[in-house]
Amino acid sequence: MLINPHIQSTSYLIKQLPTLTVFIDREFKIIHASDKWLFTFGENSGAILGRSLFEIFPDLSIKWQTVLKECFEGKANPMGVQKYKDSHLNEKWYEWSNTCWYNEEENIIGAIIQINDVTESLEKELELEKTKVQLKHQSEISKTGRWEYNILNDEITWCDITKAIHEVSPDYVPKLDTSIGFYKEGYSRNAISMAIYEAQEKGTPWGIKLQIITATGKEKWVFAAGKPLYEKRKLIGFTGTFQDIDEQVLANVETKKNEKLLRTLVDNLPLNVYVKDIHSKKILVNRAECLYLGAKNEAELLGKDNFDIYDYETAKKFTEQDIKVMSSLEPILGEEVISTNKRGIQTTFLTSKIPLLDEKGMANGLVGISLDITNMKQKEKELRNLIDVTSLQNKKLINFAHIVSHNLRSHTANFSMLLDFLQYEEDEKEKAKIMDMLNSSSGNLLETIENLNQVLAINTNINIEKKEVNLYDKVKIVEENLKDFIIENNAEIENKIVNTQTIKVIPQYLESILINFITNGIKYKHPKRKPKISLHLLKEENYSVLTITDNGLGIDLKKYGNKLFGMYKTFHSHENARGMGLYITKNQIESMGGKIEVESKVGCGTTFKVFFNEKN
Repeated sequence: MLINPHIQSTSYLIKQLPTLTVFIDREFKIIHASDKWLFTFGENSGAILGRSLFEIFPDLSIKWQTVLKECFEGKANPMGVQKYKDSHLNEKWYEWSNTCWYNEEENIIGAIIQINDVTESLEKELELEKTKVQLKHQSEISKTGRWEYNILNDEITWCDITKAIHEVSPDYVPKLDTSIGFYKEGYSRNAISMAIYEAQEKGTPWGIKLQIITATGKEKWVFAAGKPLYEKRKLIGFTGTFQDIDEQVLANVETKKNEKLLRTLVDNLPLNVYVKDIHSKKILVNRAECLYLGAKNEAELLGKDNFDIYDYETAKKFTEQDIKVMSSLEPILGEEVISTNKRGIQTTFLTSKIPLLDEKGMANGLVGISLDITNMKQKEKELRNLIDVTSLQNKKLINFAHIVSHNLRSHTANFSMLLDFLQYEEDEKEKAKIMDMLNSSSGNLLETIENLNQVLAINTNINIEKKEVNLYDKVKIVEENLKDFIIENNAEIENKIVNTQTIKVIPQYLESILINFITNGIKYKHPKRKPKISLHLLKEENYSVLTITDNGLGIDLKKYGNKLFGMYKTFHSHENARGMGLYITKNQIESMGGKIEVESKVGCGTTFKVFFNEKN
């Protein structure tokens, strides 16, 4: 039935149609198909012509059969959109439409079906719908509404969210003046009015954080944004958004309040507080830390590491500490460290370093807290020294008490014995001898008491004020006072002290010390050479060290070293030796916070080093 010339001509024309077209008869069999249709669905005319449409497209439902049957009856309805998977399983959407197919006698012999690929437009429509849903959802979450104002008809429209922000009913109809009236009187209302004016006159968009008074009387922070709308360069209205930011603003206010409170607390702590990042750079410091490091404000220290602030050794030590804390995640608590800043000032701190952890449990910095215990350490040292001095004084007092008891008991026993002899002696000559012995014992007792009083005075007068004394001049004065003694013994005094050098001492003690060492150096001279005493002074840390060297008999330190400065200890058979000089001298030196050292060799001489404490 398709072989006559007229049919063949019609078929040729259908093949060239630019659309996807197919002709079916009343039994749903495909009679004609355009080349584009065949190409799209991967068919060829020999394999498809005469076959049922539903054999080729089994996914077409019963609904389409009903639509096509109605078409055969003269009711051409659209078939709608149908999904299709090609040979590569790519999903496509096609819009199917049909119309009645008439023959020359105007009889319906089938249907003409045209197909349009609407995949792209449908995807865009779905994407647009999805975007609309997302925007609506986002708008609801962010509490952001829309509004528009049409100048031509003086109409303003609010979306549901905008109405909800203003706490008005859904059927509320806003006006321009009432919309502005919602803004809080004062700054907010003036600001929005000025923004609208600027937009109208200059085309300037706006976005401002303001306050409104809702319909229920509640104050609320909002972010009002808008811009002008133009048509053919003519202003036709405004459009914008309206966001409820009350919770954020109040949260920010509360956060800033807490931050200020925390900052006030940190800045007024009697501790050095700082925070460092992973590279040991400071990102927060408190007032005490700024004060210690000599910074005017926090900005001078932020971003600086240990090497920017401390000397190299201190910076190296602190950096190693930081790395250890952040790598091991173990804090350092209450560790005593000595810090030296770039000005060379040393400070003792009790330091704690605590790692700062991120959400993954890794260290991204540390918090440091340091307590300056320099004064505490100094007080501790002073207390220790005081305890040592007290202990020493106690030992001295006990020793002094024993000596007093022993010496006075000896003198008392001697007096008692002599008086007993005197009582029973009848010979006048013997009585005279006993009286001489009593006079001698009385003199010895007075000398003992004087020596004991001198020692007691030294040990009790601990608060005598020290003064700056020119040592060179003082040696010259002592030398002048001992002139006759020096000449008598043909002695030489070599004063190597610089004439400008001074020491801080109790003046009367210094003179006594010099006299004692110089006279001892001459008194215990070597019989084969004339005595020579040499004096010189040097500085050593917190001490001024006076060195006094003689060329006399010397002392056997192995034999007498531990007794050298004892009371009534003598080491040479000199008629004037009493064993009190070195004892008193040592007490005088120690009462001034100093110390004494000795070096000696028998037959060669002795060197005494007197350490005068310049600090205390």
